[in-house]
Amino acid sequence: MSAFAVVMGVAGCGKSTAAEAVAGRLGWTFIEGDAYHSAASKEKMRRGIPLTDGDRAAWLATLARLLGEHARSGQPVVLTCSSLKRRYRDLLRAGIPGLRFVYLEIDPAHALERVAARAGGHPFPPSLVESQFATLEPPTGEPGVLTLSAR
Repeated sequence: MSAFAVVMGVAGCGKSTAAEAVAGRLGWTFIEGDAYHSAASKEKMRRGIPLTDGDRAAWLATLARLLGEHARSGQPVVLTCSSLKRRYRDLLRAGIPGLRFVYLEIDPAHALERVAARAGGHPFPPSLVESQFATLEPPTGEPGVLTLSAR
């Protein structure tokens, strides 16, 4: 079994909650992917502007680098990353043979409800949920993906 996993899905699916619980249970390192967004990307999200592939490029490269560092040190890790597109997932897979993904599947209505209910201070507003679903390429049929209901 791979000692590296990415918990993925749209905003509101419960990535952080699930990943932190799994990491704690297994004694693995937990990495909150959202913490590595640039200040400019965080500001865009706060203003309700969807991120582009260009906005995400450096962020994904940073996450891939972090995964690689943990792999080289042999330190198991659970990372949260929306990983909305296949090419994003492939970038993360490139340096970690056997990287596993846990896709937390949720419908738009429930994702919107969860994001709207978040406590203040979260940089992701409910107005961006629709753009997450518009960008999402579900990992159906991809190797090393476990799909679970987020509900």
